[in-house]
Amino acid sequence: MRLRQVALIARDLDPVVSDLCEALGVEVCFRDPGVGEFGLHNALMAIGDTFLEVVSPLRADTAGGRFLERHGGDWGYMVILQCDDLDADRARLQRLGVRVVWQADLADIRGTHLHPRDVGGAILSLDAAMPPESWRWGGPDWSRHVRRDVVREIVGVDIQAADPRAVAARWAEVLDQPLREVAAERFEVPLERGTIGFVPAADGRGEGVCALVVDAADPARLAAAARARGGGELRVCGVQIRW
Repeated sequence: MRLRQVALIARDLDPVVSDLCEALGVEVCFRDPGVGEFGLHNALMAIGDTFLEVVSPLRADTAGGRFLERHGGDWGYMVILQCDDLDADRARLQRLGVRVVWQADLADIRGTHLHPRDVGGAILSLDAAMPPESWRWGGPDWSRHVRRDVVREIVGVDIQAADPRAVAARWAEVLDQPLREVAAERFEVPLERGTIGFVPAADGRGEGVCALVVDAADPARLAAAARARGGGELRVCGVQIRW
């Protein structure tokens, strides 16, 4: 099981995508018309063979629009993990009483969006790609758009919650992965590739993906991007980007 894609949500899609491309030295690899089913439009950027997605509501009366209202603006939205045995994972989800809110079983990829109230923290999807190195959600020619000059891969996310220990324990149970406490009020669920961290929600915005961690090829450029935005940290779409 590995971290494969992270989605952010923005009120205004294009300025956020432009900001991310500039800050991270990446480019858009795909805009998926299929997300229109959810009242969204989007853009995906390939970071190595991991993906950063930004979605934006087409209308206010959508789940995405309500999410933005609840969380006070642009924010982290969803974590997509790639699984080795999705059938076993789905059977475990059923035993644990985790509801599935959307499911797709296509020839080259299978996706399973879980109900956020049954998991906590953020929307989680468990997906399986065939072959494993492919990724339909990234578009038909995503590998042509990979740029590794500044960042090489998404290696982690942080999720904030009122009770990070409880939410981390639930994710560990849902994913059948170990749970470790790495610092005071910081918990992690390590994956085969990537780590999911859990921290206290201290900013009044509630639960959600609050940070993205990347493997940096050019940390000086990332630091310069942070300074250009007027601070010591790099923050885009309401989410901190660390390296």
